[in-house]
Amino acid sequence: MANVATNKVGRAYGETNDAQKNVFDLGAFVGDLTVEEDASSDDMSLEGLQQELEECKNDDVVANILSKGTKLREYTKGVENNLRQVELDSIQDYIKESDNLVSLHDQIHECDSILSQMETLLSGFQSEIGSISSDIKILQEKSMDMGLKLKNRKVAESKLAKFVEDIIVPPRMVDIIVDGEVNDEYMRTLEILSKKLKFVDVDPMVKASKALKDVQPELEKLRQKAVSKLFDFIVQKLYALRKPKTNIQILQQNVLLKYKYVVSFLKEHGNEVYTEVRGAYMDTMNKVLSAHFRAYILALEKLQLDIATSSDLIGVETRSSGLFLRGREPLKNRSAVFALGERIKILKEIDEPALIPHIAEASSSKYPYEVLFRSLHKLLMDTATSEYNFCDDFFAEESIFYEIFAGPFAVIDEHFNSILPNCYDAIGLMLMIGIIRQHQLIMSRRRIPCLDLYLDKVNISLWPRFKMVFDMHLNSLRNANVRTLWEDDVHPHYVMRRYAEFTASLIRLNVEYGDGQLELNLERLRMAVDDLLMKLAKMFPKTKLQIVFLINNYDMTISVLKEAAPEGGKIQMHFEELLKSNTTLFVEELLLEHFSDIIKFVKTRASEDPSSSSEKAITVAEVEPLVKDFASRWKAAIEVMHKDVITSFSSLLCGMEILRAALTQLLLYYTRLSDCIKRIVGGSALNKDLVSISSIMYEIRKYSRTF
Repeated sequence: MANVATNKVGRAYGETNDAQKNVFDLGAFVGDLTVEEDASSDDMSLEGLQQELEECKNDDVVANILSKGTKLREYTKGVENNLRQVELDSIQDYIKESDNLVSLHDQIHECDSILSQMETLLSGFQSEIGSISSDIKILQEKSMDMGLKLKNRKVAESKLAKFVEDIIVPPRMVDIIVDGEVNDEYMRTLEILSKKLKFVDVDPMVKASKALKDVQPELEKLRQKAVSKLFDFIVQKLYALRKPKTNIQILQQNVLLKYKYVVSFLKEHGNEVYTEVRGAYMDTMNKVLSAHFRAYILALEKLQLDIATSSDLIGVETRSSGLFLRGREPLKNRSAVFALGERIKILKEIDEPALIPHIAEASSSKYPYEVLFRSLHKLLMDTATSEYNFCDDFFAEESIFYEIFAGPFAVIDEHFNSILPNCYDAIGLMLMIGIIRQHQLIMSRRRIPCLDLYLDKVNISLWPRFKMVFDMHLNSLRNANVRTLWEDDVHPHYVMRRYAEFTASLIRLNVEYGDGQLELNLERLRMAVDDLLMKLAKMFPKTKLQIVFLINNYDMTISVLKEAAPEGGKIQMHFEELLKSNTTLFVEELLLEHFSDIIKFVKTRASEDPSSSSEKAITVAEVEPLVKDFASRWKAAIEVMHKDVITSFSSLLCGMEILRAALTQLLLYYTRLSDCIKRIVGGSALNKDLVSISSIMYEIRKYSRTF
């Protein structure tokens, strides 16, 4: 109904607003309004009118009215009439719809009644739900209480079940422990028995239980029976180690380690018996390994090849070493006293299997002691590694190894202490030091520390012996009898060859380790041999022979040292300097022997000015004999020099280098002579007798080609 009234009001407004709307200035229009006076105008106040007009400026209806110029009062009356008509029409519309409104009122009343009943019903439901909620809460509390009780009972049941399981002694277990054989099943049963014994001993609550009083005697009987049976079993296995030709390592790995829990059980539950087993094993292995090493050492001693004796020293005269003492020794072994040779191969074969004595003996092979030394220590390393790992795995005690190997160490020490004082082989001692270093690295890579102390002890004992033998060589040079050593031969002396080979051998062995102390000792040895060599050289009556002797020995020494260290060392550089200086001396001696007049003239007069007016001015008559003499025999002299060099020097390479140096120096002397002649007044008259420089160069190249 309200919508109907509203529509009618809208139509009333529409009737008074038929004309087209225009946009205008409200302020300007209001200024022209003429308002008729009204009797009641005196009571009206125009305050605020301007503000209201501003507010209505944008109202379409007001703007339309004002645009037509209609008087306000008339327009107001028209609006009131329209409103009254609309009101009457609305009343009529309400009267027409009165029946519908009464029906609507009745329906609303019925709905209120129904909703009231629903409210009563829902209130009842709410009270019942509240009661159910309290009941559910009570049930929930009871359920939680029952759940807690159930949980506690399960925990108690599990603990009780575990207690019963841990403390009870099943008949099957008793049968296996008492009557069963020691096998895998027996081992598993031992583990169960061990858990039960630990259970009753460790848990204080178990000790207070009444069940323990019934079970403990039975467990103790089973323990005693198991310990007794295991002792007999393991001792029987240990005695198998004593049988001859038994492969100990295979027996340990394939038999004993299968029963290592036996030892663990005895260690925990039968300590006295475990101590007996431990002692029996240590005693057995000590004796077995000691016997094995003793037999191996005896077999190796039959294969030993003696290299050097106390008289095999660098400075000892060959004839004094005794032919009868060396009668049975092959000559080829004498070179091994000072030269390393093929012996260095032992360091490259460091991890090869140990020698098998009976095979080597069958082939009648003999070996230097360092080969036997390596084989003995290779066997020691492999045996010690196996035994150390077995002791750690089987007994879980590393200390057992050292008690077992006290015997083998003593056997090896006894052998070594008998060999070392009689060892005069410095090269062999140095090789043994290298072998020990390599063995230490091998044990380090294996991460087996059991031989560290032993190998250090051997290394410490080898160095003093080496130093003693080295000092014997050094003193043999210092105290050498020059008269007995001297031989009327300019070729390399055997003492110098010994020194060169000995030094080269030690340098080669020291390359990898760079031992500073050894380098100092080699320097001392070098000084001693220098002194001896100079004494031997002075035994020659002629200076030229002395120089040739020194050059031959220096050249031989350098050649030998280069084989050991091609890059050169301090000792090699020292001898190269000596060779260079003595070569210069020999060249001068050789030239003086054949061209002394020319050399004397060039050194004394060639630098003077021939054109000077002094009384001693160089003249043609003075140099003419020199030129003619040289021209007549220079080729023959060079040939003699060539033969002299070839016969004097052991090394063709060294001899030809010296000959080339001599010819070059001769060319320089002759060139200076030629230059001097050119400056002499009338010297051109000698040109026909001068030998051309190109001719001399040709001869030099000819001898170079023969080289």
